[in-house]
Amino acid sequence: QVQLVESGGGLVQPGGSLRLSCAASGISFSSSSMAWYRQPRQSAGKPRESVATINYRGTTVYADAVKGRFTISRDNAKKAVYLQMNSLKPEDTAVYYCKVLGVPAWGQGTQVTVSS
Repeated sequence: QVQLVESGGGLVQPGGSLRLSCAASGISFSSSSMAWYRQPRQSAGKPRESVATINYRGTTVYADAVKGRFTISRDNAKKAVYLQMNSLKPEDTAVYYCKVLGVPAWGQGTQVTVSS
């Protein structure tokens, strides 16, 4: 059974930084591609939007909205994936989820709020 546990969210001022973590279990982590998605409150009911992905080789892809500000990384020994978020903007406010690509499972998410 796939389990994903996100952490690290919180309230931060515009321009600030946060680092999200996701602990994964129940998968062959080192051979899995991982991703971070987000869902703003105003988009409830709509598909979650992809923020960043990292494949098993460490190749990364970012949404245009976060390029140059966010960095996805992984630690195969810890079965963890991270999202370093810098220069945060109010429009980054959302619940952030990590996901194993190709597996229909979601964690509980972690709330990120960017506000002064």
